[in-house]
Amino acid sequence: MIPEAAARLSRRSVVAAAVVAVGAGCAKGADGPSGGPSDKAPASLPGVAEQAQAVRDSTDLIGRYDAAAAAHPSLAARLRPLRAEVVRHIEAFGGKAPTAPVPAATAAPATTAKTLAALAAAERSLADRRAATVLTVPGGLARLMASVAAAGAGHAALLGTRAGGRPTNEGTDGA
Repeated sequence: MIPEAAARLSRRSVVAAAVVAVGAGCAKGADGPSGGPSDKAPASLPGVAEQAQAVRDSTDLIGRYDAAAAAHPSLAARLRPLRAEVVRHIEAFGGKAPTAPVPAATAAPATTAKTLAALAAAERSLADRRAATVLTVPGGLARLMASVAAAGAGHAALLGTRAGGRPTNEGTDGA
């Protein structure tokens, strides 16, 4: 699982975790007996439900980023590249990226520090769920899931630091 002290993760440890996860996905095997997709109907293919869930989860995460940027315009520039990566994750999972802001299920917290902490927690939780899913889906999807989980862990670490790369102080409002 991704530790709470994600802000202290080094780039090397995130890459190492991704390599381990991808290795587990490679050990899972190919999609079909010949290494290509199997003959099963699309609805019964392994990983279809997980892939659709990944699109929904990333779309929900976009809503959180949109709510955070709307509630705290000072964070918009910092959050924009992370949101753009989440859009690319949706596309990688075969979904269609939203063209308009996505409504969030919950409102952004009142302070920027709490907003960043909430986004980091959401990224961390989703990365944990995706890392667990790696072991249950076919090889190609497992590799994608592992890669996106590693990216989410990186996002959580970045959200736990100030714009200049310094760790945030828990007791401040970050404004």
